[in-house]
Amino acid sequence: MEYITAGESHGPCLTAIVTGVPAGLPISEEHINSDLARRQAGYGRGGRMAIEKDTVRVTSGIRFGRTIGSPIALEVANRDWENWTDRMAAFGEAPRDLVREVTPRPGHADLVGALRTNTDDCRNILERASARETAARVAAAGVAREFLAALGVEVMSYVVSVGDAAMPEETMADAAEHKPLDIELSEMRCPDAKATIAMKKAIDRAKSDGESLGGTFRIVVCGLAPGLGTYATGADRLTSRLGAALFSIPAIKGVEFGLGFQAAARPGSLVHDPIVLADGEFRRASNNAGGLEGGMTTGMPLVITAAMKPIPTLMTPLETVNLDTLCVEEASKERSDVCAVPAAAVVAEGEVAFALANAYLEAFGDTCMADIKANIKAYKARLRTMGR
Repeated sequence: MEYITAGESHGPCLTAIVTGVPAGLPISEEHINSDLARRQAGYGRGGRMAIEKDTVRVTSGIRFGRTIGSPIALEVANRDWENWTDRMAAFGEAPRDLVREVTPRPGHADLVGALRTNTDDCRNILERASARETAARVAAAGVAREFLAALGVEVMSYVVSVGDAAMPEETMADAAEHKPLDIELSEMRCPDAKATIAMKKAIDRAKSDGESLGGTFRIVVCGLAPGLGTYATGADRLTSRLGAALFSIPAIKGVEFGLGFQAAARPGSLVHDPIVLADGEFRRASNNAGGLEGGMTTGMPLVITAAMKPIPTLMTPLETVNLDTLCVEEASKERSDVCAVPAAAVVAEGEVAFALANAYLEAFGDTCMADIKANIKAYKARLRTMGR
């Protein structure tokens, strides 16, 4: 199952095409729109979120609410397009009063993209490099999430820290015990009420100072079958695929599985999870590995933590070099968020869902849901016989 997106931040729409989807999978338009709304929410978002109200339009691959085995095409309209029709027109001459973007922002793709593509207008780069593209990803990921849900797999996320405001430290077992309602009702997608207040105050201070803030968030997946992924080839280990998927999200700078870097400071006896036999099934007494061993799922909850850097657009800009004059100037300012960590967490849910959906398809077939479910049932039955 793969997706590709197209579209610019201020173009007519964002488009996603998802291929490799088995036939017979129920798809809910409401669920996809709910995910799109979650991506737009969160304390510290900017003015663009007041303009857009993202909803999906499906144009192929689904009939009467079920997939038919062909590519699924989805569109998310950009309401702001009506304000950019002249400056972002696909054809015709550029407006005489067009203002080019020539003061690239440190930390963004502006300068490096302009150098790479030989353009003197960073607008050609920033329109596609914008995090607005992730709306199309979330729409596409709705398909992968529905696939996992049909197999009893649940994916959730929550924010752990923003700037220097953070939740109390927790074990990997604690990570899987948070109530989704507590997360969704928090303006920061944080299940800890005190931490939510501290994060909002940190964002208020950053906004007042013309700053932006990053943070960390956690993805938790429950209901996974053991043995998904492989140990045989490095690139196909599930750790490799999940890491690549998360690093594809703009501004993600670090990914940890389970204890992550904490494991490097502990002896092995306090890191590795003892194996136990319970009700005829092999399980772990703890989950320090975060649900992965040797590039494969253990059957325990998958726990991943990711770090997002602060957004590059600053209302008190850093210095840059003007591409026309080669003189020092302040970097450009685009309408932007102060903090988008909660939104990044929702995008990350989708990226993780795609990686896990592919692991299931590779293990149990990819033609239709009936065959996939039958194969999973047989696999789990075999595993139970091994524990007796």
